[in-house]
Amino acid sequence: MKLIQCIIRQEKLNDVVDKLMTVTPGMTVSEVRGRGRQKGHPAVYRGVEYQLTLLPKVKIEILADDNKVDDLIRILYETARTGEIGDGRIFVLPVEQTYHVRTGFMD
Repeated sequence: MKLIQCIIRQEKLNDVVDKLMTVTPGMTVSEVRGRGRQKGHPAVYRGVEYQLTLLPKVKIEILADDNKVDDLIRILYETARTGEIGDGRIFVLPVEQTYHVRTGFMD
């Protein structure tokens, strides 16, 4: 079992979620802020220019069986990609155990 974490642009969220729901029944979505190679961008507020270093992004987390990981990554890559700097990152992490909070049963 794997945990897929994907950080994408906010404007791509609806398209990505629609495509993901064809393959997986559940996901967690969080609003996050961060920076990578993009290193922010200048902004002007009331005539004063300043540097935005932590940009708003969306983080999607999906718990998936090993045999679905390649399909999910393909969907994330194809749907979230704009070709511009700041499109995001995809991380795949191993998951050893999961438990249901209500029942305490392990999957």
